[in-house]
Order: sequence, then structure tokens, then C-alpha cells
Amino acid sequence: MASIIKANELQDFGGNSILTSDGSGTVTVNAAAMKNTPAVLVTKTADQSIPNNTNTQVTFDTPDIDTNNAFSSNTFTVPAGEGGMYSISARASMQGIDAGEFLQLRIYVNGVSSNFFENRMTAYTTDVEFKFSGTFSLNLSAGDTIKYYVLQNSGDAQNLSTPGLYIFKMIGA
Repeated sequence: MASIIKANELQDFGGNSILTSDGSGTVTVNAAAMKNTPAVLVTKTADQSIPNNTNTQVTFDTPDIDTNNAFSSNTFTVPAGEGGMYSISARASMQGIDAGEFLQLRIYVNGVSSNFFENRMTAYTTDVEFKFSGTFSLNLSAGDTIKYYVLQNSGDAQNLSTPGLYIFKMIGA
């Protein structure tokens, strides 16, 4: 036997609105603890030159998503009251990385290299775009900063294409 419950608002015992519906299928989550925010997605439309063997901060265009205005000057800053577990994903692509050479995507927390993803080419490639991405989680406190850096050792400068950075607070964390 199936039941149907119809409501335009779900409240907790304190009368606080948790979910609302507009009656046409659009549901709005009102409880902050149920949202994956703050959330930031930043990308770059133009290539960025990355010097050989130099840790270089990736610069971005205007954020595609920035729910709490937490991204400024190529830096994500955890807003006040928003400490917790965050998911961080970085991506990029680059041509000119050959056998034995590497590309590292590095995440800096408060100015210190925290995590990095490294991938070494295992065979010689010609005119192939090397795409790389990684995701991990970090426990961050209000005021902590996140920056995205790249390091490559091809012997000369290479162009970084389609870099992206996606950061969001995990629900319940």
C-alpha cells in the first residue's frame, strides 16, 4: 500500500523551514547543514604558460560558481563559520610532456604544499594532449586558504590548458 504526503514546507520541531516547494516540482533546501556550500568552481579559458621546473600558481577567469564569495585573487578562503570537511578537485591538460617527464597539480593550504597529484608519461607521445585530474578531501578551518599550483619538467615552458578547480563543503562534515 502506497501513501502520498503533500506539503509545500517541511519544518523541524523548532519551526525552522528545512525544505520548501513551489508546487511545480522545484524544491529549495533551506537548512545550511543540508547544502554543499560554500562551493566554488573556477576555470580558465586561455592557456597559461608554465615555466620548466617552477612551481607556478594557476590564474583563473571569473568564478563560474562562488556561493559565498569565497574566491578572490586566485585564492579560495574558507568563510567564517564554515570550517569542516571539503572536497577539492583539480584538473588540467598540457602538451609537450614526454617519456620520463611529469606534470604535478599541487594544492597549497595556507601557503604550504599540502597535496599533489603527479603523473609520469610512460611512453613517448607526439601531439597528444596530456590530461590529468585528481580529487581528495581536507578538513579546513575558517580562514584557511587554498591555492592551485602546477609544476612540470619538460625542459622548457609548456602551455597549461583547461585548468579547473572545484571546492565544496561536504554535507554533515
